[in-house]
Amino acid sequence: MSTLPFGVVLLLSLITSAVVAFLTTPLVKKMAYRVGAIDVPKDNRRMHKTPIPRLGGLAIAIGFLLTVLLYVEIDRQLRGILLGAIIIVVLGVLDDCLTLRASVKFIIQILAACVVVGHGCSIQFVTNPVLSSDVLYVDLGHWSVPLTIIWIVAITNAVNFIDGLDGLAAGVSAISAGSLLVIALLVSESGIALAVAALLGACLGFLPYNFNPAKIFMGDTGSTFLGFILACISIQGMFKLYAVISFAVPFLILGIPIFDICFAIIRRLAKRQNPMKADRGHIHHRLIDMGFSQKQAVAITYMLAGMLGLAAVLLTTSGEGKALLLIGAILVVGALGLGYIFHHSAHKDHADHQTAKPESAHAEKADEVDV
Repeated sequence: MSTLPFGVVLLLSLITSAVVAFLTTPLVKKMAYRVGAIDVPKDNRRMHKTPIPRLGGLAIAIGFLLTVLLYVEIDRQLRGILLGAIIIVVLGVLDDCLTLRASVKFIIQILAACVVVGHGCSIQFVTNPVLSSDVLYVDLGHWSVPLTIIWIVAITNAVNFIDGLDGLAAGVSAISAGSLLVIALLVSESGIALAVAALLGACLGFLPYNFNPAKIFMGDTGSTFLGFILACISIQGMFKLYAVISFAVPFLILGIPIFDICFAIIRRLAKRQNPMKADRGHIHHRLIDMGFSQKQAVAITYMLAGMLGLAAVLLTTSGEGKALLLIGAILVVGALGLGYIFHHSAHKDHADHQTAKPESAHAEKADEVDV
């Protein structure tokens, strides 16, 4: 492939992963039925009414991994990312088939992150967020390893948290990958661009089966895999750009899942609940409770993710001024929108409580977790 122009290889990477994921998904669907990886709607967190196979993330992983092996030069850091990703995929498949305990999944996710760090992929420097300071970069020193592991595990689970509506996690991940692709091209990171193109293609190849009404779910196999790859690629690329932009870019690109996981943990701790205990308080649930359809809620989330991705690109190309204006506008609109959502949801919860039948208070609680 070295004799082909880079643009051709980039396009081949995108198309190959999309085609592989698209063609593999029906095969994975059949396998899911055979091994019993079926999502049965048994609580009010689930939006579907009939059992649906949930192993679709395996097709995404196959499309990505095969494409990277074909088109991307594998260095030590990328080798560590791929090995860690394989661990995450195996974990996801086992969880989709057997439903593992949250603690077990959490430990194995940390192990996968350690594999990545052990191959030299870590956050060693971050740019100083205080722009007026003479110190441009902060050397993390001994904090590099634990902070990198926290970042990888947090983003891995953040994408898993938003996987609650048809096409939501795959679409948001595709938008994040597209933003990373544009920035990687702007800063001439060709290896990262090829890997991100493969991730984008895999998401696009899977989405036709996952749009509402979904024929197959990605399951934990897909959501944790996408989160893991996005977390690692952001480390390999964006955190290593020694410029003022590098601190903010990954947080903007992954803004939706980061906000949702932070809000979920704070909300659960405030209620003295296990922060990993699943509930029906995610942003997409609140949009549904407002009266939006699944397609409308997903479209709203896509729009917000796209605006944050655009802000990241502007921050890279146009400097802080224009990007900060856009980010400010997003924050204002987002704050007003979220305030309305939570206010409406609180009133709805109160009304439902007042009109609920007495025996409904004894309904069985879901024992699943988000991790």
